[in-house]
Amino acid sequence: MAKPKVGKANSKRPVPPLQRRRVGGRWRPVAAGGGLALAAAAYVGVDYLRHLSPAWHGRLQPALWAALALATAARAPFYRRWDAELRAAPRFLAALAFMLAALLCEAIAVRFTNTVLGLQWHRSTAPLPDTGQWMLLALNEKLPQTMVDLAFSALFDCIKGPGLGIGSRYMFAMAVGRLLRTITFLPTILPSARPWCAESRYQIPEHPHPWAQKFYAPYASDRMMIWRVMKQDMPFAALQDYPDEYKPEWGLMSFLVDILRPSTGEGPSWYHLLKKSSGGCSDLLYSGHMLVAVLTAMAWTEAYGGWSSVVIWLLVVHSTQREIRERHHYSVDCIVAIYVGMFLWRMTRFLWSLLNAVELAGQEKKGFSQRIIFSFAAAIIVFILLFILLAFALTNDG
Repeated sequence: MAKPKVGKANSKRPVPPLQRRRVGGRWRPVAAGGGLALAAAAYVGVDYLRHLSPAWHGRLQPALWAALALATAARAPFYRRWDAELRAAPRFLAALAFMLAALLCEAIAVRFTNTVLGLQWHRSTAPLPDTGQWMLLALNEKLPQTMVDLAFSALFDCIKGPGLGIGSRYMFAMAVGRLLRTITFLPTILPSARPWCAESRYQIPEHPHPWAQKFYAPYASDRMMIWRVMKQDMPFAALQDYPDEYKPEWGLMSFLVDILRPSTGEGPSWYHLLKKSSGGCSDLLYSGHMLVAVLTAMAWTEAYGGWSSVVIWLLVVHSTQREIRERHHYSVDCIVAIYVGMFLWRMTRFLWSLLNAVELAGQEKKGFSQRIIFSFAAAIIVFILLFILLAFALTNDG
């Protein structure tokens, strides 16, 4: 049998060295995203100083913001995917407008649920029993006292661009989650886990709204009247003699007067009332804070993976127990927020895959000119910085 000829074709080929995974892979080097992790840790640490040392918090937070803004501006000229960001910009702006509209609807609903029954209801209604908090209080008796006391950037090569793509998806999921939250807490008003909240935060009328006077107040504490109104399926009690509702002149926004129930001591502006509504004082099922935390954790897990995601989810668990322990929410609010947040992020992944496929199919081969890309890059950096500053200036701490 003839031996095969040994030639160049049969010589051993050199094995190429193993390539390191690109940034954004499951086990990417720590150094690639170390800067972002350091910035995130610094932000969390400085923010926590508001409880430990408000004076140092007031000094360090503006300095940190300035440092992050300068780092972003210095990095921007070296970013290579501004053309992809420009294509993602319309979707980003649409998601931003959708999220702002959802937040406005939520703020109006929060104010309504806190004012419709009047201040006396908030004072006299007992909180709901919360077995989740009972469990945490029981752990306090068993655990040592020391234990009891105890962002994303494509610009810095931490995730695959375009960064506006994942930002659009995040805001879209947030907007849908906020709208779902609004239609969940609006139909049934639950008493706050903090019964002193409304009295300390609002100057709302003592008496209930005329709607509540007609459909709820007479029947709330008399079981025979509840039985009768169920049998007749019509309200029958006479309205009591309460003071007239205060009606300021809000022009085109006057339709909000009956919903927001302003008082003379709260100022003439409807926007001022919504800004003060904050998280509300009746229980709002489900928790908006936990929704933000879970969406952030889901986005981090998809973009980075690895052990850093474990740390992020541990922070989510820590936030959950704090919300319950400090009676900002009932346990059910936090539990529902966790699985709704997970579901929404998974749902948007499917939707965003479809949108990306449509966008790639209709994408022109001709690219944008360098002048258009440079102008867009400058505009988006200025827009983001101004948007952040306005958010902190016009809202309660952003």
